[in-house]
Amino acid sequence: MSMERRVVEVTAPAMGRSSPHTPMRKRLVNPVLAVLAALAIAVSLWKLHATTDGIDIHPVTIGHTPAAVYRPASPARAPVIVIAHGFAGSQQLMQPFAVTFARAGYIAVTFDFDGHGRNPLPLTGSITEVTGATGTLARQTAEIVAYARRLGDGRVAILGHSMASDIVVRVAEQDPAIAATIAVSMFSPAVTATAPRNLLVIVGDWEGMLKSEALRAVGLSIAPAQAAPGHTYGNFAEGTARRATFSPNSEHVSVLYRQASMQEALAWLDATFAVIRTAPPYLDARGPWIVLLIAGLVLLGRPLSRLLPVVVARPAGAGVRGRDLVPVLTMPVIGTPLLLRLLPTHFLPVLVADYLSVHFAVYGLLTAVGTLWLHRRGRGRLTAPGTSLPRLAVATGLVTLYTAGALFWAINSSFTNFLPPVDRIPLLVAMLIGTTAFFLSTEWLTRGEGSARFGYAAAKVALIVSLSIAVALDFERLFFLLIIVPLIIVFFIIYGLFSDWAYRRTRHPFVAGIATAVAFAWAIGVTFPLLAG
Repeated sequence: MSMERRVVEVTAPAMGRSSPHTPMRKRLVNPVLAVLAALAIAVSLWKLHATTDGIDIHPVTIGHTPAAVYRPASPARAPVIVIAHGFAGSQQLMQPFAVTFARAGYIAVTFDFDGHGRNPLPLTGSITEVTGATGTLARQTAEIVAYARRLGDGRVAILGHSMASDIVVRVAEQDPAIAATIAVSMFSPAVTATAPRNLLVIVGDWEGMLKSEALRAVGLSIAPAQAAPGHTYGNFAEGTARRATFSPNSEHVSVLYRQASMQEALAWLDATFAVIRTAPPYLDARGPWIVLLIAGLVLLGRPLSRLLPVVVARPAGAGVRGRDLVPVLTMPVIGTPLLLRLLPTHFLPVLVADYLSVHFAVYGLLTAVGTLWLHRRGRGRLTAPGTSLPRLAVATGLVTLYTAGALFWAINSSFTNFLPPVDRIPLLVAMLIGTTAFFLSTEWLTRGEGSARFGYAAAKVALIVSLSIAVALDFERLFFLLIIVPLIIVFFIIYGLFSDWAYRRTRHPFVAGIATAVAFAWAIGVTFPLLAG
């Protein structure tokens, strides 16, 4: 009897295959989950498709810039709203505002900044000087405004999120014909008491520092101490209107999907353009359906994991107990950011992502060193005897295909760009080296017989702590890592579930380690801005 066949026979009952002794309730869990997941996916896709009912979305290219024009069903000429995304975003991220405005009778234009989304050109100019990258993005936005003005009745407003909030403020100050500026999650030193015209600042209620910035900006036109959220100051006809509003229960990304944000923005445009409505307007509500779509795809991963081949008889992994895990986790947490203060990390033309890739790599190598140290002391394993390499390859390929293919298709179609341009493929490969080092080493460290139950979660929390230390040591360069920490945590939770299900079935940490490494390298390489040179 071959080793591969023995693996299947030994592990089949332990891995949950149906047997006469398996309780009926447990046998029904996976089919029920599969049905619920399929239902969630179907309902969410239907609801997401319905958000664009009654409007026309037409892709265009403005110069070299990929853009999209959202038009209402009515052919009447109307004001045009130019919508700009933030750092590491794309035009898909801003669809809730575009759809809300178009269904309310306005024309909306979204676009991809240089270096972002599907824009083929990298971002040029210094990222630390206003005359550099900021100037480049401002000129690009002004070109979009000039194009957009010809689409409607000549009146234009502008909206920008995060990084783009500063861009749209500067563009509006240079173009007094822009009737209103809506700055979401704004941080802009360019705001004055009189410019830009009719400024609305929308901030998530969980964005503490930006809430103070919003009130400061609004307070420039009145006594600063008197500025309060939810109050409109000034006059729309004179262009001096000012307002700060806080969207409830939202942070830097979810603020784009809160109906409160849509309502405030639309009301501001109506007041600017003297539009009177006789019925409540449509407000885009795709946020919950995106969450349901992703939840359905994640939930479907559990029953699908039961189809994976069993790879090894004995659960593979270091099998490190809790008391031994602490020193191995502590060393890379502190050591990685300190080492990277000395080592060069500017080697890829991708803003911040080059550092993140090196951080993953060094952290993973230090974790591997710690695991080897435990092994030499007789408190950790380094091998997995009896592993079926063909089954390991098949299982790894299937998990990678599903977790990167299916999940990223959903994100790309409903949330933000996750389709890598061809010129980014070499960058993805370079980043994969770093993510592979981290995820393989931590998967092996926290799996195996006798391993600490909290080990996997502790390893991911430790990385967040390490990145926080790195930001504190180089705040100016790595500030944007703080913005994406919530998204990293969400990814850790989702891929933690995939990892657990894959490991329970295959019993080998290599499967989820490679799949998760590919997913993170892909996500980082596609979303972070591409720089010239």
